[in-house]
Amino acid sequence: MIRRFLARLAVLFIASVFAMAVPLPATAHPFGDPSTARVGAQGSRVTIVWLAAADDWVALGRRLGAFEDPAAGVDTSLTGEQKLARSTAVRDYLLSKVGVTQAGRPCAGELAPLEQILDQGARFSFACAEPVVDVDVRISLLTDMHEAYRTALTAEAPATPAQAMLTATTDTQRLRFDSATGGLSLAVPAVALVGVLGALGLFLVRHRKAGAGA
Repeated sequence: MIRRFLARLAVLFIASVFAMAVPLPATAHPFGDPSTARVGAQGSRVTIVWLAAADDWVALGRRLGAFEDPAAGVDTSLTGEQKLARSTAVRDYLLSKVGVTQAGRPCAGELAPLEQILDQGARFSFACAEPVVDVDVRISLLTDMHEAYRTALTAEAPATPAQAMLTATTDTQRLRFDSATGGLSLAVPAVALVGVLGALGLFLVRHRKAGAGA
């Protein structure tokens, strides 16, 4: 009797540890609130931060093999979030499902380390060939798992449109950023300022020479 009690206690302990490692439900919710994406632009670079619900991250991780099969044993030294962050398959999937093109040419994309993805999300950076004005943003995350998934896109810099909904059938949106904040590099106003100061200096020098000659 004591042995059976200890055995059941051990099973409950292992189950609780596994719950701590992956403390999220197995099922995703394609009909719930959409995931979100914040898009910014500065100079020739576009940034995207994609945030999804916790159970969607878990469903994605299980589909891509980021978590072990409980029947084969579970590594309890890492949390589910850490296992997602260390998964090459998860990173490859994210990079394949998010993209930015400029005038039909893809912008080179990078994915930041997946740290605290439940709070910080997946953070992308895209380097384009020219200062960003018109770009096409593609986000098709999760729609291969269920066509009802959506991503609510919001432009962080002034852009048209400021918001859009990306779906399985419409996963790309063209954004036109305000050139005063999104499309122009910071080097442009700096060069203009140098030019103005140079012209002012030349005017003062000539004015002094003219005064001395008089």
